[in-house]
Amino acid sequence: MGEHGCSTLTTDENDRVLDRLAGIEKVIHPELVRQVLEATGKCAKRSCKLSCEVMVGVVLAMGLLTEMPIRQVFKASRRLRMGEPSPARSSLCEARQRLGSEPLVELHRRVVRPLATEQTPGAFYRGWRKVAFDGTVMDAPDCEAHQHLGRSSGSRGEGPFPQVRKVTLVEVGTHIELAFNYGGWKDSEKVLIRPLWDSIPADALVLEDRGFFKFDDWKALHTKHKLLVRVTKSMKLEPIEHLSDGSYLAKIYRNSWNRSKDRHGIVVRVIEYTIDDPQRTGHGEVHRLITNLLDADEYPALELIMEYHDRWEIEIVYDEQKTHQDPLRAEKTTHLRSETSDGLKQELYALSLGHFVTRAMMLEAAASRQMDVDRLSFKGCFQILKTRLPECDTSTETSFSAWYDAVIWEMSCEQIPPRRNRINPRVIKRKMSRWNKCRPEHRKQPPLTKTFVETVVMTN
Repeated sequence: MGEHGCSTLTTDENDRVLDRLAGIEKVIHPELVRQVLEATGKCAKRSCKLSCEVMVGVVLAMGLLTEMPIRQVFKASRRLRMGEPSPARSSLCEARQRLGSEPLVELHRRVVRPLATEQTPGAFYRGWRKVAFDGTVMDAPDCEAHQHLGRSSGSRGEGPFPQVRKVTLVEVGTHIELAFNYGGWKDSEKVLIRPLWDSIPADALVLEDRGFFKFDDWKALHTKHKLLVRVTKSMKLEPIEHLSDGSYLAKIYRNSWNRSKDRHGIVVRVIEYTIDDPQRTGHGEVHRLITNLLDADEYPALELIMEYHDRWEIEIVYDEQKTHQDPLRAEKTTHLRSETSDGLKQELYALSLGHFVTRAMMLEAAASRQMDVDRLSFKGCFQILKTRLPECDTSTETSFSAWYDAVIWEMSCEQIPPRRNRINPRVIKRKMSRWNKCRPEHRKQPPLTKTFVETVVMTN
């Protein structure tokens, strides 16, 4: 992805420095990378090995080759050249800091977009594109730069790591993460969600969990978008008209005073239901949805209940990202690994772009067989992409296209059975530990003044 004259590293016949990453160009074109660097003021003013354009490629590769440290990512991104040593880890880290997060943020804004069409299975409801909001929490390294994020707390004290709270907008039918915002553990999801409103597609049916509902937010969105939101069963909703499908119309208000005076209320349609299967989570509870799709004949209640149930697809997106794309492992005990605030932001956007590249190719693979993309294994397709990237032959446009077509075909073979009718209880296996909890006094130990042999005292 290097531009001639910016990086002093030798290039291939097509002027690429990171020649083993060429396959990514089918989704993220190098010209767009150059435009982003120019827009963010990161164009190189002098020649060096690790130019900003090269480092964009390295950081993007970090979002795919997540199990590798940065120096190994560079090696995996560039073919071996006899006599050319790889840059030191410190040089790569400094170059990554010099690049900063702005180009990744801008690249995400320009590249990531809704990809579903009305022919994409499960992506639309009666002409409305299904998108969903939800949030997750991710552990960050326990370093000074991340202490402002805060930690979870409970009866046993603070959690072990600072935590990032991330709120995401996802296209349900394709699992594409259209946009996200993040803050610290104590930041409210209701606040973090607001900068994402501008990313909602014009043709969207927005699905939200009950933790996101707020009157002012509904007021801001309901005239622009179709909404289907779960609310708490304690919310006071008095029927003003009962509809043929069992739903009813009611008004929501900012506060109880406005309700008592019937001032500034907004008419919504309320759908209430219960689950009669004792094996399912939520059995016996009253589930309540509100929507601005007021016509019961055009949008039957049972259909909307089933469409809201698809909101759970966003939980699978988090599973893809946290369990398969960048899982915890012995040498990486937190979800994220960057130890600076800007590096953390850069890492989050690189991971999201890596997820988009995989998902965009999976959607093309599913379309080639006219099947639902849910029938393809994310883990399998992600591993295929990582395995086949180094094999990309870019000597001619024909060989490049042949490689891409072969990868799409191989992904289309990663089919999984239809989802089972199953339920997972909300429990965890490991709750207690026999080890003492890591306290603040354990995090910064003074340097040792004695060697081990100097500390040994014979007892006899």
